[in-house]
Parts: sequence; C-alpha cells; structure tokens
Amino acid sequence: MSPQDVSISDRYTGDLSGSPAPQRRTLSTASIVKMSVGPMDNNVYVVTCTATGKQLVIDAANDADRILALVDDLPGTPELIFTTHQHPDHWQALTEVAAALGVPTAAGRLDADPLPVRPDRLIDDGDQIRVGELTFDAIHLVGHTPGSIALALRDDDVVHLFTGDCLFPGGIGKTWQPGDFDTLLADVTAKLFDRYPDSTVIYPGHGNDTTLGAERPALAEWRERGW
Repeated sequence: MSPQDVSISDRYTGDLSGSPAPQRRTLSTASIVKMSVGPMDNNVYVVTCTATGKQLVIDAANDADRILALVDDLPGTPELIFTTHQHPDHWQALTEVAAALGVPTAAGRLDADPLPVRPDRLIDDGDQIRVGELTFDAIHLVGHTPGSIALALRDDDVVHLFTGDCLFPGGIGKTWQPGDFDTLLADVTAKLFDRYPDSTVIYPGHGNDTTLGAERPALAEWRERGW
C-alpha cells in the first residue's frame, strides 16, 4: 500500500478525476470522506460522527485493501456498511471489507438477495439509520434497480444526499426496462427534488458531486429526452 493511496486531502471539491487521493469534507456534526475505487470509478464514502467517532461506510465497491487502509487511517470506529443497490460494481469488496471490519451490513430490502453478504438489516423507505449521533433517512427509489436506497443526512441547515446510481450531475441513473425511466424520474422528483431544498448536496455512486439546485432546471429536459 503506497502512502498516496490513503493520504487524505482536506481540500474538498468532490472531483476525484485528477488524483487518487481521497477527499474529506468537514461538517458541523460529521466528516465525509470520498474515495474512487475500481475500473468503473465507483465512489466509496466514509461518514464519521464528530461527537462519537462512529462511522458509516457507504458502498464497499472495489479495492478492498484501499478501503480498509482508508478506514484504518481515519480516526473513529466503523459501525455499519451500507450498500446502495444490488449492482456488482457497488459490492465487489463487500465480503472482504465486512469480514475485516467485523461490523453489520445493511441494504434495501428488495436489492438484498443478489448481494454476496446477506444484510444484517433490511432497509425500507422511511427507515432511519443511526450511526453515533447521526441520523440517515432512507429513501427508496425505484427504476435503476427495484430496491435502490438513497440516504439523507441533515447537518445544520444543509442536507447531504447519498444517491447511489439514481441521481448524477446531468441526469438520473440508467434504466433498462420499459417504464423504468418514468418510474425513477417520478421517484427522484417527488422524493428528492420536491422534498429537499436547492442547497442539498448530492453524492453519487460515480463521478462528481452536485446540488439539487444545479440540477433542478434540467428536470423538464430529462423528461423530454427520456434518459
């Protein structure tokens, strides 16, 4: 493990395309570390409760050695691993990371069966996940997969949304079956755009961060183009 693989930058931009170094965003009640792993540049997030040091790992997607080195380098204690959805690029490292950390896992109820580790907790829409003093609200979004779950964390007056592959800069996630696009767009509109303010930060499963305010003007365009 080379030192640069776990050297964390505190200059958070949300854009990891120029460097393999993880980036840390420090909030009032938590810190969020974002790291890109694997050939599909999946984002892994480690959210640490400032008050308790308890950690939530979101998507043990690939490069288990790098994820474990990152967690080892961070102050705090992992408490739960959450998988946003069932697609294999988001859980390639789950078996190894879960075994090494020895903590429970969680995922959406309808996406649980394909995972290599049976979740200890099955998550439904409206559930809450508590990690230390942090509370993550679970939001079930249908269309990219049957059981994708986004997580919303409120820090002071700002909401931080971990959307998996359901919402990205420039559009919603890929869909395959007839009707899935309309279903996903409807869910994303009603459960994210209609619920949360423009200041809400989006942390997607791949690529750069964005905000609901930056994406909101394009909703009609997405609907018209159909992807």
